[in-house]
Amino acid sequence: CGNRFEFRAVGSSQCCAMPVAICNTMFAAGMAHLSGLLESGMPLRDAVAKVYRENREIIFTGNGYSKEWPKEAAKRGLPNLNTTPLAAQQFNSYKVKSIFKEMGIFEPEEVDARAELMFESYNSLLAIEAQTLIRMVETGIIPACAKDLAIYKDAPELAGERPELYKSIVAELSRLKSVLKSVPHDDVSDEAFYFCSSVKPQMEVVRSLVDKAEGLMQADLYPYPTYEALCYSHWV
Repeated sequence: CGNRFEFRAVGSSQCCAMPVAICNTMFAAGMAHLSGLLESGMPLRDAVAKVYRENREIIFTGNGYSKEWPKEAAKRGLPNLNTTPLAAQQFNSYKVKSIFKEMGIFEPEEVDARAELMFESYNSLLAIEAQTLIRMVETGIIPACAKDLAIYKDAPELAGERPELYKSIVAELSRLKSVLKSVPHDDVSDEAFYFCSSVKPQMEVVRSLVDKAEGLMQADLYPYPTYEALCYSHWV
């Protein structure tokens, strides 16, 4: 079936109250629009048909998780807010503010405040995650790489791609540090978009290299629990 709203077991730092409030606002605004048509004298069938024509582009009965759906949505002129900064920016748009005010939920200034908190929270979390990644790689992964590489000092031909891979980790970590130093702090939204477009991709680069190193490194040298250990260690 197509896209739908689902609220599963969220983390302890998360709360479903705001998403539920947004869904209820959407429903209330839609019903208010339909009610207005009926109160103006339009027959029920015509009112429903009009609402359907106005919103038919959002109806999709295919696989909402497929790669084809975003492409199809773009053809239909539908937005694809696939990052937190984009979603927070849209939340603070004039159209959204107007709906909140019309429904008696938020004043425009309250929307501004909440959007700023969204950006600040995102920026803080990404900064902490980036710094944590740097510290984990510097204090755990790189020393483990050095120890693993030392095993092959007398037989370098057996080291395979380890020397190049381990050097790449150090080089990309250095790039991450450089990117992190260039974070703009003048505006929370600009900072959020920078974290999303520059810091996160570089974190992914470092992470992918470390994942690859995990598959090559001597098992007892890897400094952190693997997914396999986390998932299956209690069965041993």
